[in-house]
Amino acid sequence: MKQLSIFLPIFLMPLLLLAQQTLDPKFEKKIEELIEHSVPVISCERLEQKVNTPNLYLLDAREKKEYETSHLKDAVWVGYDTFSPERLTMVPKDGIVVVYCSVGYRSEKIGEQLKKMGYSRVYNLYGGIFEWTNRTYPLVNLQNEVTTKVHAYNRDWGRWLNKGEKVY
Repeated sequence: MKQLSIFLPIFLMPLLLLAQQTLDPKFEKKIEELIEHSVPVISCERLEQKVNTPNLYLLDAREKKEYETSHLKDAVWVGYDTFSPERLTMVPKDGIVVVYCSVGYRSEKIGEQLKKMGYSRVYNLYGGIFEWTNRTYPLVNLQNEVTTKVHAYNRDWGRWLNKGEKVY
């Protein structure tokens, strides 16, 4: 009985954490259909607690227009279709790297590339900037001013963005 009481919390903890990572269960289901978990995920709550961690680098894997509308403070734009390793010169291989996009698909693909390039501590922001915004965590514009505007990619994907001002 003692072994069972130790085993159950260890076994159930990852499931409980995963189940609590988005505010909308339908959005959660959509994310799980999109990502393969080939890159470890980090929840918005966990990242928000760690934003001032030394050696933490935030990479925005959306396209330039999306990044220019808003992004996480101190995030570096690396793009997706236009991704280039030259944009990573300031990111050490042993740095803690969190990649995000709108919902997590593009950032996972960029995260896979980073791992192949030798980055060892790469994480995908679960739910991306949409979930970050839905939880009312701050965003900034190009002038580093707080904004509520979020590029919602398109109207179909924008339905997952429940807070903030949608921009297309």
